[in-house]
Amino acid sequence: MPASAQTEATTQATQAGEAGDDQIVVTGSRLQVPGMESNSPITTVGAEEIRLQGATNVENVLNRLPQITPDSNENVSNGADGTARVNLRNLGSNRNLVLVNGQRLLPIQATDLNLIPSALVQRVDVVTGGASAVYGSDAVSGVINFILRDDLSGVRADVQYGFANHRNDNADRRALVRSSGFNTALPSPVDGQRLDANIAFGANLEDGKGNVTAYFGYRNVKPILQYNRDVSACALDPNDALDGFVCGGSSNNEYGRFSPLSGGSYNNTRDGSKTWVPYDSSFRYNYAPLNYFQRNDTRYTAGAFAHYEVTPAADVYGSFMFMDDRTNSQVAPSALFQGYTYNINCNNPLLSAQQGNLLCGADYGTAAQKDVYIGYRPVAAPAQPRRDDLRHTDYRFTGGVRGEIAPGIRYDANALFSTVLFNETYSNDIDPAKANKALKVVNVNGVPTCLSVIDKSDTACVPLNVFQYRGPSAEALNYIYAPTSTRGIDKETVLNAAVTVDGSAFGATLPWAEHGISAVVGVERRHESLEFKADALALAKGTKEIAGSFNVSELFTEVRVPLVEGKRFFEELSLTGGYRLSKYSNNDDYISTYKGELAWAPSRDLRLRAGYNRAIRAPNISELFSAQQPGNVTTQDPCAGARPQATLAQCQRTGVTAAQYGNIIECPSEQCTGFFGGNPALKPEEADTYTAGLVLTPRFLRGLSMSVDYFHIKVKDYISSIPVTLAISQCISSGDPFFCSLFNRNPRNGVLFGGDANTAGYILSTTQNTGSLKTSGLDIGLNYTQRTGIGRFNLDFVGTWLHDLITEPLPGLGSYDCKGLFGGTCGQPSPEWRHQARLTWTTADGIGTFSVNWRYIGGTALSLNTSDPFLTGSTYKLNAKLPAYNYFDLTTSVKITEGLDFRAGVNNLFDKDPPAIAQGLLASFGNGNTYPGFYDVAGRSFFFGLTAAF
Repeated sequence: MPASAQTEATTQATQAGEAGDDQIVVTGSRLQVPGMESNSPITTVGAEEIRLQGATNVENVLNRLPQITPDSNENVSNGADGTARVNLRNLGSNRNLVLVNGQRLLPIQATDLNLIPSALVQRVDVVTGGASAVYGSDAVSGVINFILRDDLSGVRADVQYGFANHRNDNADRRALVRSSGFNTALPSPVDGQRLDANIAFGANLEDGKGNVTAYFGYRNVKPILQYNRDVSACALDPNDALDGFVCGGSSNNEYGRFSPLSGGSYNNTRDGSKTWVPYDSSFRYNYAPLNYFQRNDTRYTAGAFAHYEVTPAADVYGSFMFMDDRTNSQVAPSALFQGYTYNINCNNPLLSAQQGNLLCGADYGTAAQKDVYIGYRPVAAPAQPRRDDLRHTDYRFTGGVRGEIAPGIRYDANALFSTVLFNETYSNDIDPAKANKALKVVNVNGVPTCLSVIDKSDTACVPLNVFQYRGPSAEALNYIYAPTSTRGIDKETVLNAAVTVDGSAFGATLPWAEHGISAVVGVERRHESLEFKADALALAKGTKEIAGSFNVSELFTEVRVPLVEGKRFFEELSLTGGYRLSKYSNNDDYISTYKGELAWAPSRDLRLRAGYNRAIRAPNISELFSAQQPGNVTTQDPCAGARPQATLAQCQRTGVTAAQYGNIIECPSEQCTGFFGGNPALKPEEADTYTAGLVLTPRFLRGLSMSVDYFHIKVKDYISSIPVTLAISQCISSGDPFFCSLFNRNPRNGVLFGGDANTAGYILSTTQNTGSLKTSGLDIGLNYTQRTGIGRFNLDFVGTWLHDLITEPLPGLGSYDCKGLFGGTCGQPSPEWRHQARLTWTTADGIGTFSVNWRYIGGTALSLNTSDPFLTGSTYKLNAKLPAYNYFDLTTSVKITEGLDFRAGVNNLFDKDPPAIAQGLLASFGNGNTYPGFYDVAGRSFFFGLTAAF
């Protein structure tokens, strides 16, 4: 079953088939008794679906599911952290818990699906609804459980190679790029090459008493540059009428922009002379071409699983997983960025008289110093694109002993230890402190010399000529470039012990039932810690160090009561309940979570299920202890520019003075500044989740299974920050004093950006317990298999209808619904309907398969164009709606010989372009003028694979 809503028949068969040591594992429950079936809505992705997609990244497989919104992934460049995450129900990646064989993957703030060996995945269960009573904190929107194959007998090797090819033939985009004086994308680039190689081997021990399975994996991914796609060849901005695109970019340009804090805005001329002219948007720098659309990546994985039954009462088991992943994000060359206050002495010999008079006036030629914002981006050698080297090294150990100590009584005592090592080196970046020294220059015997050389505070300083195009010398650039390094270590320890009792062995069975009452009781202890360090330069540039830890002690239980079984109209009627009591070291209160479930099968053809869960999410270490500091956010200041979008009265609410109105510098590259950070006083979120549905497996239509499930999830006191975009729109539109109080404009010039915590203008967006989140909708799954004379046909379908996606930023201040919207506060698209459908034909002899997949993403409208006061903004004719998208994928496979299979496929068969979106409308995970996790950006992606088993 490739990817479908899981039915009860297939659930039980799959679980029994993979449990080589007689362990019964049902995702969403800790009970381990025969006949147990899940009462939670589950969508399952099988190993065959991963192969049919040609996937080497498991997050890409999950991102295709309609329940999932893309999160951190390989297509994020600027600001990437190098991890891979998924976001279930669009409630945040930190509100779904990721498991491996029923145990936590990694610390929640360090979750990284790159650790998962895709070649060893047997299936992935995606469970909707809170599961904190079963698994503890973080299982709010649901659980994603990776079931890895740990009982291999023999050797299995797999190798796959792939690449992307796109036909750049968008006439409008190419004409725009040419008219702006930029180079167009190559006509038909081939890039993004991928090599994935894996080997796994295993052996059974002593007539099946045990097994050892080990694996090794290697993955290498080449980058895709934004230069090589029409949609991203230049940074797209809206024109003044908001009805068409212009090639925009950054005002931190290669010629050099200067904005004295005393007033005025100038730019070096393009001819290389030392002359300033008034700045206008024609000087903007096209930063897009060198940015990565897909990061390069090199990953090594290794691991082993083992178990051995010493006696029926003692089955010893354990596992080890290792990953070393190294990836680079790349963005445009660094700059002397506006927002940092530079000081230029008025007798600087590198200034021309014309520039000196404009900057200093009557002070020109004296030692007086003037404060100025500079936006100068060196692009000639030795200037290089900025590169962020991100390396994650993960270790995960588990071990335990389990067994049956008496008929109907089983126990399981286990431990989990995981460590995530993070190392980051940011290179080719300009150190503003060094640049400031290099701008303070005087004439010493006819030689321009840094003042810091004269006073011996920095004898390595080299004068920096930013007063003409391509003015800086190679020596000066080498002086101001300085890499920064940071490192972190996340650790998690989980100790768990539980006893399961099957009442059937003791006659604890109700008169109308066939199975007995079953129960599990257990205790758990979890400890997490985080330490983040930075080198001296990173600290000087504003990076803050973090250290913190917490632990939680828990008691849990779960009980299932079969009421009626095997009777007319009551094939099954059962109740399941669960409870967990938690005590956190950083919280004086005890916290309870619980669940209740009802299942009724009037016949073998139909099963009805319903459930309620009270779930929690305790704040993670980053949310508790991260230092407060400024950071970039994609938006624009409506009060900036010569012709502000907002009125003077509206802008005065945000702190703009009458003198500043019409003279405030725009946020460069649509990047304003928010002020972010942790809060030790945070309390846990609480969530109430309701699910109800049916599973249909009609005997009159063999091979058909269908499920329909309703979900309703509401999170109270959710941990977040007030989005910067929401603060802007609410203050401007309503004048609400709460939102307007979040503005902290630079008092000297009113800007909403800056270089560090001391000089930045910003909007406060620190972490707090805020309002509520709510989402509801329907999941529909269908799987149908039909055998014919020419082979077997299988249709697999999973779709989600979104009823609402409501956020209440603060209690009592109203709410907004992002269903069917994108952009601004709503961020990535939230279509009302998404689905994935696959039709597969397998030949009668089982030698070959041919499969076609249809992915549908519903259309969405721009949130700024709505009348909702929380979302409304400037009315755009451009990007007012994103159309519905249909993608088609083809895969074929053939069995060459027994144990040797070949496969080939192409994703995005018709090479469909992603939607082009103005950069100011993008939010988190936007890149290259689109949302690359949501839409295909590579073009056609081809793959070829070979699997050998012996």
